[in-house]
Amino acid sequence: MTNETPRRLESYLSGAWRTGAGEPKPLFDAATGDIHALIGSEGLDMAAALDWGRTVGGPALRRHTTHERAMMLKTIGLKLLEMKDDFHRESLHTGATPRDAWPDIDGGIGTMLTFASKARRELPNARVLPEGPVEQLSKDGSFVGQHVLSPMLGVAVHINAFNFPVWGMLEKIAPALIAGMPCLVKPASTGAYLAELVARRIIDMGILPDGALQIVCGGVGDLLDHVTEQDVVTFTGSAATGHKLRSHPAIVKNSVRFTMEADSLNASILAPDAVAGTPEFDLFVKEVQREMTSKAGQKCTAIRRVLVPKSQEQAVIDALSAALAKVQPGLPSVAATRMGALASLSDRDTVRAQIARITTDAEIVFGDPDAVSTSSGDPDKGAFMNPVLLHCANSMTATAPHDTEAFGPAATVMGYDGVDEAIALAMKGRGSLVSSVFTNDDTLAAELTLGLAPQHGRVLVGNRDSAKTSTGHGSPLAPLIHGGPGRAGGGEEMGGMRGVKHFMARTAIQGTPRMLAKITGQWVAGAPAQSGMHPFRKSLAELHIGDQLVTARRAITLEDTEHFAKFTGDTFYAHMDEVAAKANPFFDDRVAHGYLIVSFAAGLFVQPDPGPVLANYGIDNLRFLTPVYFGDSLGVQLTCKEISPREGSVYGEVRWDCCVTNQNDEVVAQYDVLTMVAKSWPLPDDA
Repeated sequence: MTNETPRRLESYLSGAWRTGAGEPKPLFDAATGDIHALIGSEGLDMAAALDWGRTVGGPALRRHTTHERAMMLKTIGLKLLEMKDDFHRESLHTGATPRDAWPDIDGGIGTMLTFASKARRELPNARVLPEGPVEQLSKDGSFVGQHVLSPMLGVAVHINAFNFPVWGMLEKIAPALIAGMPCLVKPASTGAYLAELVARRIIDMGILPDGALQIVCGGVGDLLDHVTEQDVVTFTGSAATGHKLRSHPAIVKNSVRFTMEADSLNASILAPDAVAGTPEFDLFVKEVQREMTSKAGQKCTAIRRVLVPKSQEQAVIDALSAALAKVQPGLPSVAATRMGALASLSDRDTVRAQIARITTDAEIVFGDPDAVSTSSGDPDKGAFMNPVLLHCANSMTATAPHDTEAFGPAATVMGYDGVDEAIALAMKGRGSLVSSVFTNDDTLAAELTLGLAPQHGRVLVGNRDSAKTSTGHGSPLAPLIHGGPGRAGGGEEMGGMRGVKHFMARTAIQGTPRMLAKITGQWVAGAPAQSGMHPFRKSLAELHIGDQLVTARRAITLEDTEHFAKFTGDTFYAHMDEVAAKANPFFDDRVAHGYLIVSFAAGLFVQPDPGPVLANYGIDNLRFLTPVYFGDSLGVQLTCKEISPREGSVYGEVRWDCCVTNQNDEVVAQYDVLTMVAKSWPLPDDA
């Protein structure tokens, strides 16, 4: 024991920090065996906590727009970065080295900041999100439909694993809060002191509205008895626990949205071209060694199965053994330590038992799971374990290496004959979070990746060209999904704004264009429009959805087209050669360039004086629908479609519906123009 008094963890529920009743349980320092904290939640009212989230947190969050909620997370993330040294000190008690804590702490905060940034770039600044195009449900356009996303009215219950107490919490609450859904976090008891510290700091900031974030440290009691069809439950942990939770009567009865990230026997494949002596062979060995030893192998994305051509088996075993021999566990507080401790002594016992099961089909070729040698620390008190490498000679007929996950610094080398067998071996994991392929052959990369894709949530292809920039096999990233089919749980987390939509309800809205525009906040063709002052002369304070400009017409001439062709260098035959154009099944004669039409359209609707429109930053959904011939006369209908004020800035984004028609009122081009528009004009002096 140290002289430090163990800290009693509290739960923040129903608007207050609360201590559970009864005798708390000790939480041990993974590396020293000392009691570091005490935990217990007995007697806390879980039904009231859910009700608090639904009735207080949910309405408060939904009063804000997506951008406002994202700005809250940005502010929180920046403040957490200022506090990260405190979190790193606390993380040492989990057994993680500072290098291993970086993806958890800095990576978790970075994930929150990424979600905040992407939400403001990719989502409208609104309370409801239109999804997909407007569907015309009647010939005259009076009846239309569109999908919309709105926040669910319950609580997002996040049940997290022990190995990433910060990242696991922040990567889940970020998309939920942006979606407008309050969160109740249940960290795993092991390492809960780190999650509680971060949650406490967030709550103390006072940035999130009351009820938006709650945390329970200890058991959840009867929490799941009270979930409803409007709640969401996410789980990270063992498949056995996940299946038990997924089949909970209340979850089944109420069709509660449930996502799981569970056991994963991830594979890394050395392709046939990556023989010893190639950069890809060396990268492969380095990656396997890193994934076996970072976080002491206690990562859901760690490499468990090492698949190599049979001709390379011994070379890989020798190279990996030499690399692993350089790694000795030790105290994470010692700067020279390359691998810390497992999360607990019981975890070490479990890993040893799992390795023993694997040895029914494999032999240990490096390391001893029962003997511990450390560079620092007491091997009898700390949960230390040396790396263990196994070899399975009969990889296709063996079962244990494909069924048993040793959740620690252990992996099994397996040989294959041919690409098809490599894919078949990877598939024996029955669904994994990630697989990696190391090759410099594009054809092999394509064959292996497409073969692996149905059973893997992510596939990383590594080679010499990406060696310096690749984030590696084991690094989930905010813009990409983190999850996998089958044994891995069948869930998807993160994935950019896909992750936000998981916490929103999708509804098909049907009605008139006027009604749909009012509901979605986006102008729809056929909805009312109003003219008057040129809309480019209006700031966001003056601009309204449906503000419209109908321009004069401009005739298209032969001279216009030929000048554009010579000026731009675009001399495609359909614009320049009458005979060739007429032979084209799409055209009756020479046609004007599509980009000439867009350019002339801009000339018709742009108001040239300095004003609220600050910049044009793009065009979306451009389509050329009717050929334009010489003598045709074009006009533009420009309508303000969507307004998204940017939080914390002097401008916002405006999306304009641009419809270009000919003299017969046929649509020749349709697209969205995207502009930056000042919130007020003139701009303030300090803008």
